[in-house]
Amino acid sequence: MKFGIDRLLADPALRAPLEGKRVALVAHPASVTEVLVHSLDALAACPGVTLTAAFGPQHGLRGDKQDNMVETEDFIDPALGIPVFSLYGEVRRPTARMMDSADVFLFDLQDLGCRIYTFVTTLLYLLEAASGTGKAVWVLDRPNPAGRPVEGTTLLPGWESFVGAGPMPMRHGMTLGEMGRWFVDHFKLDVDYQVVTMDGWEPEGPGFGWPQHRIWINPSPNAASLNMARAYAGTVMIEGATLSEGRGTTRPLEVLFGAPDLDAKAVFAEMRSLAPEWLVGCAIRECWFEPTFHKHAKTLCNALMIHAEGAFYDHHAFRPWRLQALAFKAVRRLYPDYPLWRDFPYEYVFDKLAIDVINGGPGLRLWVDDPASTPVDLEALAGPDEVAWREVRAPYLLY
Repeated sequence: MKFGIDRLLADPALRAPLEGKRVALVAHPASVTEVLVHSLDALAACPGVTLTAAFGPQHGLRGDKQDNMVETEDFIDPALGIPVFSLYGEVRRPTARMMDSADVFLFDLQDLGCRIYTFVTTLLYLLEAASGTGKAVWVLDRPNPAGRPVEGTTLLPGWESFVGAGPMPMRHGMTLGEMGRWFVDHFKLDVDYQVVTMDGWEPEGPGFGWPQHRIWINPSPNAASLNMARAYAGTVMIEGATLSEGRGTTRPLEVLFGAPDLDAKAVFAEMRSLAPEWLVGCAIRECWFEPTFHKHAKTLCNALMIHAEGAFYDHHAFRPWRLQALAFKAVRRLYPDYPLWRDFPYEYVFDKLAIDVINGGPGLRLWVDDPASTPVDLEALAGPDEVAWREVRAPYLLY
């Protein structure tokens, strides 16, 4: 099984259109070849490839920036002597000066298959910047570790943001190469777009999206495991809550919540009472942690941890967005006055609640906060959107 970068490096015919062109690479720490050479170094040593620039997304090319809205500065690569431009610093959209640095932009980012993971939006912004300029954008495709399942409500018009590139659900079930094809069509972009496809990727094969023979490398500091990648479409919503998502621990974004003033066993019992069918496909266990930084730092927290892995994992039954929604609902029912929603600027949106920005509209929050709402009501919101998205994405799938 070959990722896009490995096919490009191995096949001179694939690289032929790059001859005589200035090439830029968009990359992060997980942008590595099958033998763990970083794509930047591999391309720099590749015959016929002239690297003139590199770009880093959120968390930086080096992946050294820990939290959201922690920006990265431009710098000169000390080994290659080329500029490394930040797409998460003074700007998030490539400027004309940045676009002038190359003729072909190779996009080689490992994604998590979730709308809110900002690499999806960075791809859209690059495509928009290239549109009408004659510049080419190639996605060197990589697996969607969450596979093909679709989940969540569709982002509403007017709710676009850096974590909401377009009208798709939270869990979109596409690779970035496929997503780019939809972007070009949906937004009517005039861009020379190509996908260097993977060879042998089986989204329904062993690993259900993530090839079992490939090791996991963090694409961002808190994406520490395949378990996190599977759970992320749900646990990322905790970023909009006062509860801890496990930042400041060794297993961030693998918990349904952590808090010093909640009874995790009681919350879990309430979840089982409300919608036991939303708990399947994984194991959930009570745990304790004390974050070294971030929310509830240096305070003992009671928590529920998700294990969407090993013998506990059922790929088609596991629904992390519903699971997280259920945890919020159980907290609200047991603790009606709990200050659940965090009010702070989230990914450069200053006039909306973070939980609503994350979900691309207020629907989930309103469902959680309504004492009369039931799981059936959330199904009625999300189910039709999920069916519609499967139909929308079908023509753009490559595997």
